This record gives sequence, structure tokens and C-alpha cells, in this order.
Amino acid sequence: MADLLFEIGAEEIPAGFVPPAIRQLQDDLSRALADARLACGEVKAMGTPRRLVVWAREVAPRQADARTQALGPPVAQAFDAEGKPTAAALGFARSQGVEVGALERVATPKGERLAATRVEKGRKAELVLPGLLERLVAGLKFRKAMRSRWDDVTFARPVRWMVALLGGKPLRVRFGEVTSGRTTTGHRFLAPRPIALKGTPEDYVTRLRKAWVEVDPRERRVAVQSALAKAAHRAHGVVRPDEPLLEQVTHLVEHPTAVLGTFERSNLELPPEVVISEMRNHQRYFAVLDGQGRLTNQFIAVSGTPVRDPKVARHGYERVLRARLADARFFFEEDRKRKLADRVPDLARRTYQARLGSELDRAGRIGAVAEALARALGREELVAGAREAARLCKADLGTGMVGEFPELQGIMGGHYARLEGYPPEIADAVEDHYKPVGASAEMPRGDLGALVGLADRLHQLVGILGVGEKATGAADPFGLRRAAIGILRLLLDRGWHLSLPAAVEATLDALAGAKLAADRKAVAAQALDFLRGRLRALWSEDHPVDLVEAVLAAGADDVVDARKRLEALAGLRGRPDFLPLAVAFKRVANIQEKAPGAGAGAVDEALLRDPAERALYAALVQVEERASALRARRDWPGVLQAVAALKPSVDAFFDDVLVMAEEARLRENRLGLVRRVAALFADVADFRKIQAEAAVG
Repeated sequence: MADLLFEIGAEEIPAGFVPPAIRQLQDDLSRALADARLACGEVKAMGTPRRLVVWAREVAPRQADARTQALGPPVAQAFDAEGKPTAAALGFARSQGVEVGALERVATPKGERLAATRVEKGRKAELVLPGLLERLVAGLKFRKAMRSRWDDVTFARPVRWMVALLGGKPLRVRFGEVTSGRTTTGHRFLAPRPIALKGTPEDYVTRLRKAWVEVDPRERRVAVQSALAKAAHRAHGVVRPDEPLLEQVTHLVEHPTAVLGTFERSNLELPPEVVISEMRNHQRYFAVLDGQGRLTNQFIAVSGTPVRDPKVARHGYERVLRARLADARFFFEEDRKRKLADRVPDLARRTYQARLGSELDRAGRIGAVAEALARALGREELVAGAREAARLCKADLGTGMVGEFPELQGIMGGHYARLEGYPPEIADAVEDHYKPVGASAEMPRGDLGALVGLADRLHQLVGILGVGEKATGAADPFGLRRAAIGILRLLLDRGWHLSLPAAVEATLDALAGAKLAADRKAVAAQALDFLRGRLRALWSEDHPVDLVEAVLAAGADDVVDARKRLEALAGLRGRPDFLPLAVAFKRVANIQEKAPGAGAGAVDEALLRDPAERALYAALVQVEERASALRARRDWPGVLQAVAALKPSVDAFFDDVLVMAEEARLRENRLGLVRRVAALFADVADFRKIQAEAAVG
């Protein structure tokens, strides 16, 4: 058994490319070794901007033998009455390269057949691994790849060296013009000389650490955090939490060193988001907060090289930021020379979508949808505010600040609205209507922001689908999935009992003047189907798929209501008697669906002859009354608990009573009883969708 070490050295790989490449290297090597029949221990990958490395511990010295068996003709057809091989047997033996006498007889489900068994002897690991590693490096996928001037291969950045060692002995691996050796290199500036390796992971990590390279991303992340914390302590503050930036910086450096700098205090008069955006998005600087969580005029940059003169490094970082903040201040002051309301007509010159018109058209439709939603919620007091917030919500798209920093759209509109004296709820709504930006991002602070944001996303989803655009596979250029998830998250966060079909219809009303590619009914169906698909995916992350399907099948027009029903059903599933309960209700649902006739199920007590059906009817009347009161309060756990109490009576009914009786009046009366039972849970969940077998565990 020997350790395999494989390193790919390259020019600086973009930070976003490194984590996926590390994951792929680890997965691909594990799979490749298994496919090659080379047993091994732990497989681990690491990386920095200049190197990707993967190792496998205790690789077997040679492949396991491969035993394959090819089936031939049935024995009855392979030999004649005298036991001599027929043409079928001779042809099969010839195709397998063996004599007929070497064939075996094996039993199969279709009878006894001839078979030829081959054993492929395993090759030595050092003969198998070079080709395997060449395919491994060639198979790495990057969003963008480069081809160097001399190479006929592509990689994230030009490959400069490779190391391939098995038990410390070099393997010859070739990629383009680069052939592997046994030496790596350390930090580009601090340890550029070749470093001979012994081939063990421990030796590799230790030697690189001495050469100013922390190859383990987890250790490097800890080092970045430690350096940031120490620098912030010197500044008498704390680092502003920024997980995405921390992840990015971790993969930008091989040896992190923090540099504390400052900028002019007057720049704190700018909105904090502007200053932070300048630092993090353009310079990769971390903001420093004071004890009250307020932005200070200090920042921390992370260098990949220890600096000899901290003052020189600090001045360099400060000079770059000073110029950026000067530009931001210029845009901010220029923007304030015009009011937001005066910018609204300019939106007519900005195209939203060719068939949906301008941004001004969009803002007007958002206002109309927001008004309709407010009234549908019974919130007439929100109508005027929603109209005003929607009118202003896209006005900042024409500002210099948003033109320079697109990520600040909405945020700048909110700031400008506050500075112009708009009511806080209007300014907050202008800023917050873009929220949530991601799957777990911050939600709007108030109802107005949520209302305008909901209207915006409905217009986006219904409008874009309406003009014939779609989200297919990984391609979603118009952000339809993001819009749908935003709609669902807003409704769930606010707890609004709003009908999705009604919301889509209100949006189609607002889109009446647009050039839609399909009729209104088809667009509505497509939008609702898309929303239900996102809802299915969203809830399936936390709940069993069959429960989600059962609830959605019973209706999901009211998303908040549907989630409460799902949670109630999930709670019921925890009961030890859930399996027989689900089976019983499945039977009820199946019978009532297949029963001829329609209606809720009228029951004539005089026709209830069997004790079991009289008992079920008596229990049903009590449960209906109790469930009706619970349903009015949207107490879905209570409804399900009440309905579950019917199980013994339902079981006895099916055991003792022939539902499909020959006498028509008796049969219809019993079917009516079944329909009444089914109606108790029909609007909660469709029990036919539940996998009762899975509920046992």
C-alpha cells in the first residue's frame, strides 16, 4: 500500500473556480480509482489560487482481477442428441476465443446455458495511474478556460507544473506541454525555489507551510479570520460580518496578511451601503464597525504576501479606495440635484422588455397590481402608499450611483427618498421591494415593501411567461425561478392569506395592454403551474415528498394555509398509528372517487341498517361539527386529529358493510356516507399521494 499525491500548479486561478475544482478533483479521483479496481483509503483534495492537489491514501499495489462471464446459447441448443456441439456452441466458443471444452454450464432464470468466463489479471498501480491522472486533469470543468500559446489543452489558467508521486516514486503524467515531476514550488515571492517532496500528504502540507503556503482552505480561512480579528482589535472595532467576501478572500491568497487602513471621515456622510459596496465589491476590503455596529472610517485589506513596510502597503490600499470614494461622492452629489419624482418620466426611455414596454410601463403595472393585492387582503389603508412607492420604486435606475453600482438599486432610491422627506414607510418600501434577494436573504421591514415587492415579482413572472419566455434547465435569463421563490417567501413571511389565482388574474389585468404571446387563460395556468413547481421544490427540502404532494393535490391557492396543512400532516405522520390511518383514508378517497354520481353525499338515516354504518354515521356527525369549528379557525392540526378519531369506525364499516350493495338506494346511501367522510379531509391532503409504506419508518 502506498500514498498517491497529485498536484496541478498553475497561474492564479480565479477565487470562484477553486472550491468547485477541489470538490470535483476529490469526487473524480474516488470514482476513477474504484472504476480502475484500485482499492484505497481516504481521498482528499485541497487547493489555493496557484495549485490544486488531491491525494489517496494506501492505494493498492495492483488492480484487483476482473472476472467476467458471457452467456451463450441454451444447453439444449448447444449439443445434438449424441452430445456433440452444434453450430451454435461452436460459434459461441469461437467468438470467445476458447475451445468448446472450456465452456461452462450455468443455471439462469431462462434455463441452463453455456457460458465463457474470463479473468483479466490486474495491472500494477504505477502502470494504471498515469493515464488515469491525465484523464482526471483533462476532465476538470471550469466556467471559463484558457489555452496557452503552446498547449493544445485548456485549463482555468495556464498549467506551469505538476507533481505525481506514488509511494514517493514519480509517475509520468503529461498535460499539454507540462510533464509531472517530484518538486513543487512555494509562495511565488517568498519561496520560489523548487521543493522536493517525499510523497506523503503530511510531508506535502508541512513543506508548503514552511514555504509560506497554507494549502488547506479550512486552515487558510481560520488564518484569514484570525488576521482580520487582530487588525480590527487594533482599530478598536469589529469586522463587519461578510461570509461571501470571507470565502472569496480565502481563495485569493496562499498566505493571508491583514493590512489596516483608513479613509477620510467625511465619506461617512455617504450612505453606508455605498462605502461598503466600494470596499467589498471593488477592492475586497472588509469594513470595520464600532461598538454600536456603526461603520467606521477604517478598513482591513488581506494581502497574499507579508509586507516589509506596512506603511507603504497601507498607503497603496488607501490611495485606491480614496479615488473610488471620490467618484462615489461625485455621483451622490450629482444625483441629489434632481428629485426622485422628476426622474420617473425618464423611465419611459429605458426598455424593460421589448414586448412589455418601458420601465415606466413596468412601474405603472406594479402600482396597479399592488393596489389590487392590498384590496384583496382587506388592507385599504395600504393602497395610497403602495401606489406612491410603486411609482418611485424604479426611479433610481437612472441615477449615476446605480449606474456605477447596480447592486445598490433600491437601496439608493430609499436613501434619496428619505433625504427628500418622504414618509419613512414609503422610503423603506422603495428600498425593500427588491428583498429578498436570495434564498435566505433579509426580508422587507414593512407591509408596503412586501406588497410592492410581491407586485414586482408577479409582474415579472406573469409578464415574462406571457410573452413566451421560459426557464429551461439551468438557463433562467429572466430570473423566473428567483421571482417565483420571492413571491412564495413574501407570502409566507407576512402570513398573508392571498389567493394565488386571484393574484395572477390581477397581474393579467394590469398587463391588458401588453403584447402577450398566448391567451390569458393559458398564461395564468402556466404561471400557477410554475409557482406550484417552485413550492414543491421549496417544501421538499424540509418535508417528505409524498406529504408535499398530498397537500398540494388538495390545493395550494393559499400558500400560508397550505404550509399549515403540511406542518399538521407532518405532525400526524409522527404518530405510531399513522400507517393504518393513511391506508384507511386512502381507501375512503379511492372509493369516493370511483363511485358513480356526484354530490357531497346525502345520507338517509332510515337506510342505515348495519350497526357498523350507524356507528360510523353517529361518529361522523360529531366529527363534522367539531372539524367545522376547527377549520374556521384554520386549526389544521386540530382538524386532522378530529378526523383521525374516525378511524376505528371507518375500519369497522369496511370490515362489516358491503358498500356496493345490489340494492341501488342502499348502495347510494353508503356511498354518500363515504363521500361525507372523504369531504372531511379532502381540503387538507390527498391521502392517495402518501406512500404508506414509507410511513412505517
